[in-house]
Amino acid sequence: MWKYFVKRLLWMVVIMLCVTVVIFTITYFTPGDPARIIMGTSATETEVAAKRAQMGLDKPFLVQMAAYFKSVYLHGDFGVSWASNNNVLDTLLSRLPVTILIGGIGMLIQVIIGIPLGVMAAVNQGKWQDYLSISLSMLLVSLPDFWVALMLVVVFAVRLGWVPVSGIDNWRCFILPIIAVAISGIASNARQTRSSMLEVFRADFVTTARAKGQKENVVIWKHMFPNAVMPVITMVIGGLGRVVGGSSIIESIFSIPGIGLYLLNGINNRDYPVIRGSTVVLSLFSAAAVLLMDLVYAMIDPRIKAQYASGKKG
Repeated sequence: MWKYFVKRLLWMVVIMLCVTVVIFTITYFTPGDPARIIMGTSATETEVAAKRAQMGLDKPFLVQMAAYFKSVYLHGDFGVSWASNNNVLDTLLSRLPVTILIGGIGMLIQVIIGIPLGVMAAVNQGKWQDYLSISLSMLLVSLPDFWVALMLVVVFAVRLGWVPVSGIDNWRCFILPIIAVAISGIASNARQTRSSMLEVFRADFVTTARAKGQKENVVIWKHMFPNAVMPVITMVIGGLGRVVGGSSIIESIFSIPGIGLYLLNGINNRDYPVIRGSTVVLSLFSAAAVLLMDLVYAMIDPRIKAQYASGKKG
């Protein structure tokens, strides 16, 4: 089992290195001169050149990338923001709990509502419960996240005044962002759960369980659901990386001081240390979610256990 873990962990390291190469390359070859943007149009060429040298932008591409890799992966230093002059890593760590809190609670709501909704639709296939679940899922999954967030602000914050429009001054400020994060995931989880349950609905072991006189709830939750849960696990755990990684829009609309808004501000200001650092951290969450998903597979799927127990390669 430990071989499986080590292999997946090594793949996670490779993914992180590749992401760092890609984001560094994109920011390096993006048109425009960050030094000129910072200094303004009134600065002379000599002043801009001096600023460029101070920022390390006068060095060749490979030299800059090697220095960045050394700084990040050997010293844990993501650099200093060009716009605010604050340490990027310290800022990311201070904003990280907010992003995780909103994404984590949003994902929990997705699971609590979406999975039972999908199970209800599957066991009542062709009935009104099924049609209601399918219709609701199609409606929710088709709504863009930014539109949902804006409508929540207009209705519940501006018109009704039940919750604050933005900020994180108290717990009520988190209600609308969490709902906005959860809505599309509820639909996705419900559809995936329904599909997975229908695949095992008429399996032999289900027929045998019913023939033995077991109650329908026991058949559903003890026999059907555990055998249909693998695709659902993929959807749920993979959704954690998507929720955290896609936090920019939600945090921007609600002015939530998280990593997503920090990244968006960095893009607007052409603040490369912020862009690179935020992308690396968000990618780390996505890679960690994939690693967690693989480990859950290894614990649940006996075929993976048998494969590594017999010394075969994965």
